[in-house]
Amino acid sequence: MRLDQVGRETGDHVLNPTLFPESSKRSLRDAAVLIPVVDRGREASVLLTLRTDHLSSHAGQVAFPGGKIDAGDRDATDAALREAHEEIGLAPDFVEPIGRLGPYLTGSGFRIVPVVGFVREGFNLRPEPGEVADIFEVPLAFLMSPGNHQKLSREWQGARRYFYAMPYESRYIWGVTAGILRSLYDTVYG
Repeated sequence: MRLDQVGRETGDHVLNPTLFPESSKRSLRDAAVLIPVVDRGREASVLLTLRTDHLSSHAGQVAFPGGKIDAGDRDATDAALREAHEEIGLAPDFVEPIGRLGPYLTGSGFRIVPVVGFVREGFNLRPEPGEVADIFEVPLAFLMSPGNHQKLSREWQGARRYFYAMPYESRYIWGVTAGILRSLYDTVYG
């Protein structure tokens, strides 16, 4: 299976067009995340992180390894692999990138390119203590089941803001991470 920038652009503006109008797309910063799919034999899983509580943004939230695309990165795939190595110690040798989803635009000002990669077993993980409090896996089947995709809303800056959530055991996967997982679902099964 090969994905090559498949799927349409998506993001916070899709569920919240009045909160994030088209004009807000002009000044977005480029970023990339790795969707690390681990082959566990009969069932695949996705590696996710829990961000540390002391970070200035998105503290304590579930996230993919990833971050800003640096000038030294060849492309989004290179950035996602570099960030995964820095944040969780996942050596690029264990990841086979299979492609990229369409960009995910965030209300916080990022254009995120999700890079999907198969991870073969035998890897060792080491969380970067300044950024990552925990690393865990969620079955891919759970994440790709639309019955687990909740569309929720909260009051935000005087308006109702909608987002996806995919609670799993004691983990609360929501916001951008859940939105990117929903994009993966829409791309593969939609």
